[in-house]
Amino acid sequence: MTRKPLDAVTDHDIAVLAEQLGRPPRGVVGIAARCICGRPLVVRTAPRLDDGTPFPTTYYLTSPPAVAAVSTREATGLMKELTARLADDDELAAAYQRAHEAYLADREELGHVEEIAGISAGGMPNRVKCLHVLVGHALAAGPGVNPIGDEVLSLIRDEWRPDRCTC
Repeated sequence: MTRKPLDAVTDHDIAVLAEQLGRPPRGVVGIAARCICGRPLVVRTAPRLDDGTPFPTTYYLTSPPAVAAVSTREATGLMKELTARLADDDELAAAYQRAHEAYLADREELGHVEEIAGISAGGMPNRVKCLHVLVGHALAAGPGVNPIGDEVLSLIRDEWRPDRCTC
């Protein structure tokens, strides 16, 4: 599956992102997913920030209600459970490996940064480290690309979902 096209970043988007994050956004090169109301949900970031810092998190979840819903799941220890499933489920592990490769390909489109070559984000491909990154990737890439991100989106559906504005 191919990644959804990016939306250009407007001055309004930058202002919304600063509000969402509580700080100025860094390295934003596109809006990878939007709320149905038009506000950013996920940004795509450069692999190297303006100050030269390598930045492996290509897809960054910014919507406060989405971040809160994912944080609640992280607090339950879901990452440990999902990591254990990767070890026991060859099909899930293979799909997660493909998600890792897709993530790397998306980042490489933005430029090669040797310090983070081969390193994606969220713990891919061998563990689950950050659900926020995986959900951001799932929202940016669309269903079927990141199986863990898709599963977490399903789990948080009662608290937050992308087809209902909670901005």
